[in-house]
Amino acid sequence: LLKEHGAWAMERLAALAPPVEFAPDATVLLGGAPHRIRHAPHRRGGAFLEGGEIVVCGGLAFLPRRVADFLRTEAKRRIMEHVAPHAEALGVKPRAIRLKDTRSRWGSCAPDGTLAFSWRLVMAPDWVLDYVVAHEVAHLRELNHSARFWAHVDRLTPHRDAAVEWLRVEGPALLRVG
Repeated sequence: LLKEHGAWAMERLAALAPPVEFAPDATVLLGGAPHRIRHAPHRRGGAFLEGGEIVVCGGLAFLPRRVADFLRTEAKRRIMEHVAPHAEALGVKPRAIRLKDTRSRWGSCAPDGTLAFSWRLVMAPDWVLDYVVAHEVAHLRELNHSARFWAHVDRLTPHRDAAVEWLRVEGPALLRVG
């Protein structure tokens, strides 16, 4: 099998986006825009945004965890900003909202009304995040992919087709970050 398909496998691996480590001077997306990670060892405050950069305070050994924590916190904040108006528009309320580091789904809706999202959505443009949130909130009304479900999604967000395409093309690169 490997002899027969080895060249194909190597081509696929070579086509992957390069991995991006959380390190000083690395660039990560935030809301679809590139942000440089700047290490500021003598400053205080964990990690925060400043002038298009993610400033990370403290020792270098803590930098990867602080960047990851910052991105997760920012993801939760941004997702919540989209959940509230979409839920209100459909007259629903999520039981809970969770962040995960999934590899196969950007979001999910459990039968008990718990919504889960990949924290990596914080790196996507806002309109892509909006689509994923609208999709999952619509599942609180219709726990299926029926015509009624898609009508709810289309009512909540105008970006469905473009967002699905963006996630298909650009989404795999988000999985290579961190």
